[in-house]
Amino acid sequence: MQDQRKGDRETGLAIMDSTEVSHLYTSDACFTHLREDPNFSLLPKVNRDSVRQYLQFRPDQSVIILHAKVAQKSYGNEKRFFCPPPCVYLSGHGWKLREEQLKTSGLGESSCRLFGYMGLDSSADPRTDSFKLSFEEQTDRRMFACAKTLYISDTDKRKHFRLLLHLFHSGGQEIGTFNSRLIKVISKPSQKRQSMKNADLCISSGSKVSLFNRLRSQTVSTRYLAVEDGAFVASARQWTAFTVTLVEEMQAAHSEYTVCDSYICYGCVVQLVCTDSGVALPPMVIRKVNKQHACLDVDEPVSQLHKCAFQFRDSSHTYLCLSNEKIIQFQASPCPKETNKVLLNDGSCWTIIGTEVVEYTFSESLTSHPTTISPVPVINGLELNGGGHVAMLELHGENFGPHLKVWFGNMQAETMFRSSRSLLCVVPDVSILSGEWRWMRQPITVPLSLIRLDGLIYRSSYSFTYTPEHNAPSQANGTAERTADSDSLIDTIHQEFTRTNFHLFMQS
Repeated sequence: MQDQRKGDRETGLAIMDSTEVSHLYTSDACFTHLREDPNFSLLPKVNRDSVRQYLQFRPDQSVIILHAKVAQKSYGNEKRFFCPPPCVYLSGHGWKLREEQLKTSGLGESSCRLFGYMGLDSSADPRTDSFKLSFEEQTDRRMFACAKTLYISDTDKRKHFRLLLHLFHSGGQEIGTFNSRLIKVISKPSQKRQSMKNADLCISSGSKVSLFNRLRSQTVSTRYLAVEDGAFVASARQWTAFTVTLVEEMQAAHSEYTVCDSYICYGCVVQLVCTDSGVALPPMVIRKVNKQHACLDVDEPVSQLHKCAFQFRDSSHTYLCLSNEKIIQFQASPCPKETNKVLLNDGSCWTIIGTEVVEYTFSESLTSHPTTISPVPVINGLELNGGGHVAMLELHGENFGPHLKVWFGNMQAETMFRSSRSLLCVVPDVSILSGEWRWMRQPITVPLSLIRLDGLIYRSSYSFTYTPEHNAPSQANGTAERTADSDSLIDTIHQEFTRTNFHLFMQS
C-alpha cells in the first residue's frame, strides 16, 4: 500500500513487566529480526475468537499523512516552505482505547496527550531538526496537525527525500515512526512544454492533486481548496486532496461521462472529487494561466505547480473562483486584442500540484498494554503458487520480520520469514472458515492481516478470495442420516474449493 524506506538493521522487542510500556528500540524504520523473549508467554493469547471480535468491531488506529509530490528547493537564506504543508490525521476508536489503557497504568491525562515531530529523513535529531506537531480534535474520532514551516535547503543535494513522522505521548511514551512517500526536489516550476520524458512532473488522470491560491504571491494570503461539512471552501489552514479525472462526454443532453486513463492536458474536461468525502465539483475545462489570462488555445500537458483556471463546461466565461473563504463563480472578460484569451481576477487563478495520501492502520486491542508500533510492515503485492492443499501465498513488501504471522480473516496461516521484503505462508483450507462450508456455492473473501507476536494487528488493504471452480451440484434435501451420496457431494464441493482455483483481489 505505502512506499516505505528499506532498512536492514536488527532491533529487538523487549517486553517488560505488564505495568511498563514496551518499546521497539530502533534508529531506522525497518528491522529484520525480533528477539525471542520469554515474557511473550505472559501476553494474552491471540486466537480465532479474539481476532473474529476484532474484525467485527474494528477498534483501529489510523495515521494518515498528506503531502505534495514535489518540493521546491530553498537557496541561500530563503525558506520556501512546502506548499501545501504536510498534514497528519489520526482517526479510529483505538486512540481512545490506548489513552484509557495508559490512564489505567497510572498516567495522568496530561501525560496521555498526543504530539509529534515531522522532518526530513536526513534529520539527525527529530526533536531539534523537525516541526513540532500539536494535534487538535476535530471530531470524536479524528485529530489534525499541520507542519507549516518545513523546507529543503540547497545544501541537501538529494533529488528525492521522504518525510518522517515521530509520534509520542506527552509523558514520553513513543508510539512510532511513520514515513511519507518519496518527494521529488525541483528548483522551480517548469514553464516549458512537458513531454512524456518528464512524466513524473505531469499530472495524470486518476491521480491526487491539491489546489491553492496565493494573492500577489504573498505566502500569508495562501488559501487552499478544501471540503468542510460537505461544502467547498477556501481554507487558510487546511487542504483537501482531490482525485482529478479526465472525462469524455458521452451524451451531452444527459451529462454522462466516461473516465479516461491519460495525462491531463489543457483544454480537457476534468472533474475534481474529494478523496475523503466523495463530494465532487461539476466537470470543468482546465485552462493554462499566463499573466492572469486564461489561454484558450493551449493543449500541452499540465505540469506540477502550474497556474491554471477551471472553466465551467456549460459557460465559456464562468470560472471557479474564491472570495475570502467562499467558493464562487467568476465571469471572465474577453480580451479585445487577443481572442484566444480571457481576463481573470486573482481569485480564479489556481496553482495545481500532485499529492500523496499515505495511510497506516493498526490495532492494539489484543495487546496487554500500549506498545511501540513501528516499524510498520507494508504489503505491496501478492503472488500465489501451487494449489489444493499446498497452495502458497507470497507477500511482497517491506519491514517484514519473523515476529509476524499472516492471518486470513480469523485463520492464522503457517508463516515463513524469507527476508525483510518477503513472507511466505500456506493458504488455510477453506473448510476452516465455517461449519457450513460444505454448502457454500459463492466465492468467499477474507481480509489479510499481519499480527505481531505481542498481539499488535497491522491491517492491510488486501483480501483473499476462495472461488469455486465449477457450479456445485444442487444441495440434497436434509435428512437425519448421511447417505453415501451426500458424502460424495461433500467431497466434490471440497475439491472444487481447494483444488487450484484461488483468486486474489486488492481492495484500496
